[in-house]
Amino acid sequence: MVENLSTLKKTEHENIIKNNFKVIKSPSMINTCTSLDMAIETTNQYIAEMNKTERKKYGQFFTGKETAKYMAGLFDLEKPTIAKKSKLTILDPGAGTGILSIALIVRLEGYENIKSIELICYETDEKILSTLKKNLELTKERSMIEINYKIITENYITSQSDDFNYNILGNKNSLKYDLIIGNPPYMKIGKNEPEALAMPEVCYGTPNLYFLFATMSLFNLKADSEMVYIIPRSWTSGAYFKSFRKYLLKYGVLTNIHLFTSRNKVFDGEDILQETIIIKVKKSIEKPENITISSSNSSKDFKDITKLNVPYKLAINSEELYVYLVTTKAEVEILEALNKWNDTLPSLGLRMKTGLTVDFRNKECLRNETEEGAIPLFYSQHIQNGKVIFPIDKDEEYILTSKKGLLQLNKNYLFVKRFTSKEEKRRLQCGIYLASDYKEYKMISTHNKVNFIDKNDSPMSKELVYGLYVIFNSTVYDIYYRILNGSTQVNSTEINNMPVPSIKTIEKMGMKLLESKNLSEENCNSILEEYYGH
Repeated sequence: MVENLSTLKKTEHENIIKNNFKVIKSPSMINTCTSLDMAIETTNQYIAEMNKTERKKYGQFFTGKETAKYMAGLFDLEKPTIAKKSKLTILDPGAGTGILSIALIVRLEGYENIKSIELICYETDEKILSTLKKNLELTKERSMIEINYKIITENYITSQSDDFNYNILGNKNSLKYDLIIGNPPYMKIGKNEPEALAMPEVCYGTPNLYFLFATMSLFNLKADSEMVYIIPRSWTSGAYFKSFRKYLLKYGVLTNIHLFTSRNKVFDGEDILQETIIIKVKKSIEKPENITISSSNSSKDFKDITKLNVPYKLAINSEELYVYLVTTKAEVEILEALNKWNDTLPSLGLRMKTGLTVDFRNKECLRNETEEGAIPLFYSQHIQNGKVIFPIDKDEEYILTSKKGLLQLNKNYLFVKRFTSKEEKRRLQCGIYLASDYKEYKMISTHNKVNFIDKNDSPMSKELVYGLYVIFNSTVYDIYYRILNGSTQVNSTEINNMPVPSIKTIEKMGMKLLESKNLSEENCNSILEEYYGH
């Protein structure tokens, strides 16, 4: 399959290595190999010599030893399609220094049936190629398995784009692999970049290289084979990734997802802003009964790992193409209960929308104080303790404009902060806005960092606004949203797809809240519990 590959000569260490490896059945049973330690050491040297700014150009974040061992341990090497083979083909599409490939080879050495490996590594960064080759040569010399490897310096995406797009039309002659393991580059690219243009089927808006790599890797898999990837969590929801999710869930099934509860403990010495997860995908159209979702606080040793088997249909919403990352039985119960409600905001004639005014683009319209013709511009800071408070002596909290795109009717709304910090207790933070509190204004405006829920054809009643507040100020809905979206941004598209009770039920909740005059999260929980799950 792979041309011009050198043949390994067995070393004098063969018997020693063979005796030290046993069949490995779980990630925690992977033995340490000197070649992996050496690969980690050379990688650390490379990191020390290459500053972060330079590595960021390539989206480089290197996998740690324990994470690599865990990822290698996720492959099911005892299933018939692998257990009967003496020769395996492996792809590492963003090889870096080869840590993942080497960790997988170390694990494969524990299986007596595997006699040879053909490894393909893609890597375009010329500065790292010598380290990659050094690590692979060292592994080759020490391994008891015959290892043939090839380093390809072409662009992984564009070099295979013809095969990928032809395959959609029925061509099935492209190269396929038994196992694929990857830590792809994490980097946004322009929609007109070669990689984006090469894969139009999965691109929308501004794509990120990591999901293009994952898509191509799924394409590169043999049927019923597996790939293990470490990637950001962001793809599990949102419009930008919907085409990728559609492709992934059409041609593959997710069998395992691992979450890190602390984002800064995944890549040693790196400042990672995105939450990162490990996924195992099987190339199959047969949906499993369950998916295993695990989590750990640290990537150092995975000793604190917890696992949960979740019904596949519950975790993977094949209709809306969302992936729900539940980690506890309580979260499973929340999904099951809320999913009994068949309505969404749009089905009830309601919709969450994003605030109209981007302040830095409309500086000439903004005012620090009121004047004739000026109207309120509501920011997230105006949302306080469940209510909308105005004015608050904030700069530029008035706007004077005739631009229709910046104006909305002064009517009842539920305002929701669009952004919160990672450390804040709640992701959903909302405030009740009543038009009667600001009778002097016919129109108002909302800042772009505020979302608002509006009724399409008529103003919302006071009871309806208060009922919506019960829902979105409850603990249950805050947890639901965190399961769905790991970012600190409240996305209106996702809110509009969340299940909600009927209009009548929401209004009943609102009346109870009005009677109690208590806007606390605890009171909202108490009111919601009367209807929750029914």
